[in-house]
Amino acid sequence: MSKLSHFGQALYEGTVSIDFVGRKWLWYALSGVVLLVAVLGLTVKQLNMGIEFTGGVEYRISLPAGQADQDAVTDVRGAVAGSGIDAASSPIVNTSGSDNIRVQTEPLTNDQTIAISERIQDAIDVGPDDISQDAIGPSWGQQVGQRALIGLGVFLVLVMLLIWGYFREWKMSVAAIVALMHDLIITIGVYALSGFEVTPATVTGVLTILGFSLYDTVVVFDKVRENTKNLARTRKTYAEAANLAVNQTLVRSINTSIVALLPVGALLYVGTVQLGSGALKDLALALFVGMAAGVYSSVFIATPLLVQLKERETGVRAGDARARRHRAKREADPFANVPVFTEDMPIRDSEAGLDEGFEEDPDDLDDPRDGGRRTGATALGAGGGPGGGTGGRSAAASAPTRVTAGERPPTARPVSESTSAGRPQPTRKPRSQRGGSGRGKG
Repeated sequence: MSKLSHFGQALYEGTVSIDFVGRKWLWYALSGVVLLVAVLGLTVKQLNMGIEFTGGVEYRISLPAGQADQDAVTDVRGAVAGSGIDAASSPIVNTSGSDNIRVQTEPLTNDQTIAISERIQDAIDVGPDDISQDAIGPSWGQQVGQRALIGLGVFLVLVMLLIWGYFREWKMSVAAIVALMHDLIITIGVYALSGFEVTPATVTGVLTILGFSLYDTVVVFDKVRENTKNLARTRKTYAEAANLAVNQTLVRSINTSIVALLPVGALLYVGTVQLGSGALKDLALALFVGMAAGVYSSVFIATPLLVQLKERETGVRAGDARARRHRAKREADPFANVPVFTEDMPIRDSEAGLDEGFEEDPDDLDDPRDGGRRTGATALGAGGGPGGGTGGRSAAASAPTRVTAGERPPTARPVSESTSAGRPQPTRKPRSQRGGSGRGKG
């Protein structure tokens, strides 16, 4: 966990960066392949619409606990398919828990419904009271589908207006809607390829993933706006600032998606393996696929597409050109890239140790930004201060001396006794003894 936290901190600070924006064509190609497979599933295999959308008859058979197994399912399927009724030639039979079996057929007449019920009773030895049947017309499912489409259209319009108003940028609305449609197509395509039955619970799950997908996209876009607010001061291009925003929110997106996918995956396992059928399975599959696709699209589709749209603006192009010129100037001038001091910066000592003095670094002898003077401990150790002269020449012949903070640098030569010792020194006389003033004569 420590390494992961350090990696997340490095991503946030920008010391480690994954190029999401620069490799946009790679992500577009991967998404294009997935979308193509999803569209082929929708056109070739098509969706397995539930009885609520197509209409038909549903039988629910109650059995003693533990007897609703695969053998009972096989017996019921064979009895219904062998009834000689065309509408019941391909029934959908599956378990619903450990004590229920569900049978679905196409619409039947009253006589056909009674005949199918009798064959089921003979096949698994149950009574009439153990079988319940419901006739479902297709009109209700059509109403559900139509209202779902209307709700989706209203939702998309409101989301575009909301994002546009919040970010003051219509290009963000376009990128978010494209990512959202990407998630919807993939989710529906997975339903077609997996053969899962489309029920009203599926519609509920699909509408639910819209909010999750947009939530993650809005979080990334908010960080993009923060990084590009004062772009001229950062000396970064728009693409670099947006890519930094994706890296800064990457760990958060991964953590939230894992926390959300774990319980949904558990629901999908229980609904598919334990229960075998029902609204729980249909809802869990839509949520699981939609959430996973939403995290992918917010990172790999929405932000690169936003950058691609923004780079068409004249102001963004001019700012990117200035940032590139500034970077080229800094790379040409070696003194423009002065490292900032940090606590973990390595300290360079001499090979012989500190007691033997510092080694002279030729690069530190004449610094053009320091007036050609020695800098650092090397200059002080040589014995010549900023005004160096004779002291510098004397120190060149002797070993460099280590000087610590707060100490006075040693002199270049020992102090000799003054030659004026023994001679009388002039003293200040009182004013009355000073001659030559001539004030009193006049």
